[in-house]
Formats: sequence, C-alpha cells, structure tokens
Amino acid sequence: MLRAGSAKNRGAPAGPKVPSERPGQPGGRRDTNRKERIKALSDAALALFLLRGIEAVTIEDITTKAGVAKGSFYRYFDDKTALVESLFAPVSDAVREAFDHSSARLREARGRDEAFSSYEQIGEGLGRLILHHADVVLLYLQECRAPAEGARAPARRLADLVAEKAVEHTKLARAHGLLRDFPAEVSTMAVIGAVERILFSILSGEFKGEPLEVPGQLITLILDGLRAPDQQRPAG
Repeated sequence: MLRAGSAKNRGAPAGPKVPSERPGQPGGRRDTNRKERIKALSDAALALFLLRGIEAVTIEDITTKAGVAKGSFYRYFDDKTALVESLFAPVSDAVREAFDHSSARLREARGRDEAFSSYEQIGEGLGRLILHHADVVLLYLQECRAPAEGARAPARRLADLVAEKAVEHTKLARAHGLLRDFPAEVSTMAVIGAVERILFSILSGEFKGEPLEVPGQLITLILDGLRAPDQQRPAG
C-alpha cells in the first residue's frame, strides 16, 4: 500500500534511499552515519508532524530541527512524501500481518471457539502497535481522514489498507456463521471508527485506564455486539 521513492511519479515500495555508489559496508561507519541521519530526520519530522500536521511542516523545518543541511535531505529521501511513507511502513506491515494471521487462523479453525479466538491476533497486533509505534499511530489517527493529496496521502493509503483487511476478515467470519447478517462494510466501518477513536484517546493522553488491557476489551465488546444470535453467550 505504501509507495516509495518519488511517490508522485512511480509506485515502487517506500523507504529511504540507498546510495547506488559508495553506500558503505553494512555496519561500517558510512552505513552507520547514513542510518543516524535518516533516524534524525525521521524523528524530527515525526515530532513536527504531531505538533503542526504533515502539510504545515516544510523540509527546511525538518532539517533545521534535525541539525542537518537542507540539501542533505535529498540524499536520504526523494521528498517529504517519501519520508512520511517510511514512517508509516512499519505500521502498515504490522496491520497486514495481524489481519493475515487472524484470517489464516480463522480459515483453519475446527470449531467456533477456535474461530472466535482468531480475533485475538488482531488484538495482539493492536497491542504491539501501541507499544512499539505509539507516535506513528497517533500521527496516522490525526491524518487518516484528510484528503489523499500531497504528503498526507500515505495516511489515507494506510486507512484504505485497514478497511480492506477488516472487511475481508468480517466477510470470512460471516461465512463461518459467527457474526450477524449486517453488511460487512457497515459493521466494519462502525468498528474501525470506534477503535480509532479509543486509540486516539489513549495515545493523546485523554484515556485514564490501562492501555494494554484495551485491545482485549475491545475484541470482547465488538464480538458481543456483532455475534450471531445462535452464538450469543448465556446470561450469568
């Protein structure tokens, strides 16, 4: 989903540039310096994006905060969009992995309890995102509903990936007779909206509970609400 290089012109995978000449030996000084510069630019950009929004931040703002010459930016990224894509790439990979593992577990389930437990994969994936990529997830939540233009486009592409994978998973669960017969797009979008609002509350500091308990609680709440009538748990 996330594109690389100059996102305006081609659809190759995203990421920082690797020099075609004299890239340095892996782990060597030149390679280490390159990684440190990329990290400095990425960290500076993320902090500024969270504070001002992606579109309001310039490349000069990023290089000034990172302590890097403006001209050096283009040694590592084609443009601001490529930098944004590289920030979102680990989150995109984690989202895809969580849904793909859950779907595989659901397809292999030999009973309905095993089928319902497939949702734990999604909850665990959400937990890892919160733990390891909190600031990037917060940036995604701030930007994912903006127009898919300019440097904000990677956020919308990630939102499309989330929706695509979630709808696929919902249709698979319905095929197993686990969920009520709501249109998959309607129930999925309702769930995504609620989950994203709760995650934003957690990551922005509004939420006062225990963040790591939330993914499991969300899965339980969602399934109790969408579970097919013959799968409802007995009271008591």
